[in-house]
Amino acid sequence: MCGLIGYVGRRPAQDVIVAGLVRLEYRGYDSSGVCLLEDGRLAHTRAVGPLDRLRAQLTPSTATAGMGHTRWATHGRVCLENAHPLTSCRDEECAVVLNGIVENFAHLRARLEARGHVFRSETDAEAVAHLVEENYDGDLARAVAAAARELEGHYAFIVAHRDHPDRLVATRHECPLVVGLGDGEAWLASTIAAFRAETAVVQHVEDDELVVLEAGAARFCTYSGLPHARAATVADWADEVCDKDGHDTFMSKEIHEQPDAVARTLAGRLDDRSLLLAEAGLDRDSSTTIERVTVVACGTAYHAGLVGRYAFEDWAGVACDVEIASEWRYRSVKVDARTLVIAVTQSGETADTLAALRQARARGARTLALTNTPGSQVSREADATILTYAGIEMGVAATKTFTAQSALLFALALALGEARGAIDGTYAKRLIAELGEFPRLVARFLRGDHPLDAIAGRYYDAPYFFFLGRHAGYPVCVEGALKLKEISYIPSEAYAAGEMKHGPIALIDEATPVVCVATDGHVHDKVLSNIQETRARGGRVIAIAGDGNEAIQHLVDDVIYVPRAAPLIQAVLAVVPLQLLAYRIALLRGLDVDRPRNLAKTVTVE
Repeated sequence: MCGLIGYVGRRPAQDVIVAGLVRLEYRGYDSSGVCLLEDGRLAHTRAVGPLDRLRAQLTPSTATAGMGHTRWATHGRVCLENAHPLTSCRDEECAVVLNGIVENFAHLRARLEARGHVFRSETDAEAVAHLVEENYDGDLARAVAAAARELEGHYAFIVAHRDHPDRLVATRHECPLVVGLGDGEAWLASTIAAFRAETAVVQHVEDDELVVLEAGAARFCTYSGLPHARAATVADWADEVCDKDGHDTFMSKEIHEQPDAVARTLAGRLDDRSLLLAEAGLDRDSSTTIERVTVVACGTAYHAGLVGRYAFEDWAGVACDVEIASEWRYRSVKVDARTLVIAVTQSGETADTLAALRQARARGARTLALTNTPGSQVSREADATILTYAGIEMGVAATKTFTAQSALLFALALALGEARGAIDGTYAKRLIAELGEFPRLVARFLRGDHPLDAIAGRYYDAPYFFFLGRHAGYPVCVEGALKLKEISYIPSEAYAAGEMKHGPIALIDEATPVVCVATDGHVHDKVLSNIQETRARGGRVIAIAGDGNEAIQHLVDDVIYVPRAAPLIQAVLAVVPLQLLAYRIALLRGLDVDRPRNLAKTVTVE
């Protein structure tokens, strides 16, 4: 979850590191810190809270090597003592920044304290600094390797030592770490995003290997010191400016970027579906051998998978399971070569999704990664990768990546259905046309005049929200409820509307706003019946309905209309007003929508 960056080069390191931390802050903003190798010492500055507080404390420096960290707290409170970098106790000769969890830190701490080491924080990461100090004999790489051998868990960390002002040493185990190479300078970071404004030349760090970073170069070796070559690649993801482009927040910007994000993701993939199949590692023959699709994902990506399930079943004619990766990885699931396991992850680094993918591969399944991040860990481990082209998403609450993931899953299901002969040509052409219109329909909604401000004004102080939907409208409700929870902190629950009578209806009274996705489709009348039941219990109903559905106005308190489209596509359109409703409620509650409490963008720990 935390963000790491290291730099060794020819420029003042502090400016380069802070620029990288700006791009990494979405990974955690509980605290941040910078450590510089300056005049034979480690000069470090730390601050609690957003990165602006750290920047306010920094003074100019000419040091050309250093590292930085932005924290999402796992072990230890959010306080200055627990902010990184964390230093050793012998005159602070070495420092560490770490992402991940050291699972055996309690044992390590007890042993180190018994040997005289003094701990200053509550964190698991501090044990690494003391282990490096314990093993240091002048060879920093060897000390880092010795420390890493003692660790259990999943982590990536960078070490600086005052005796080595021209280098950093790093390693990783099941947490992301990547090298960037420039002219006389080099970077280490949790993700390419940290330095991609500077260089597109990258080297990927693999599990349990050391990287010694020097100006313009990175040396790779095993823990036993055996050197090995690592090929450099050129990242194909162009740099984007991380500004708000006239919007008040990143979340607002990204909601309004959805038409372009979906259009880029679908571009060229609808014209020739066989090309999309080839990207996915499939062809007509192999497509017919697939008996089941299993989507593994977490959070918003899981909800996109739930939406995609209907397309795989309806259009591709194949059974589809959608599983929470953190649960699936611990089940005795039967998969084999006839199963296509799709790992959906915006970052490509989600720990539980990666673990589920590895389990699927170990059991012989065909694996496919669907990610927004080229070169990410999931893309290096799956049999094939298809990318969404949503661009960088700085807001912690996912918006444009959800619609892009849903659209790409729809396109894949359509291509698979054609290859398997599960869908006739006329219907396929209609769906292709409808899916091609999806970006324009989102844009049309965003340009429209909708009663979102009035609805938010009525309900922003409600103690609880209820969301109801059926068929593809149900996972859209789940995503809408998540957005409201994430950024407004209002407890909210989503239910398949047919389940309402099996218990949840007890929660509805006159103070309960009930959001119903009542878009067009074969279950529309069923949803209307559920709305009537809700109104009979006093619930205040806010409906999302298709354009032209005037009859629904007589059954609900408020209605927001979305453009007409094929039922599955229209259901996904319904997420846009739910995003905007959550956004406006959060603003009325005076909350920071880009930095919701306790959350981070990328979950790289279990």
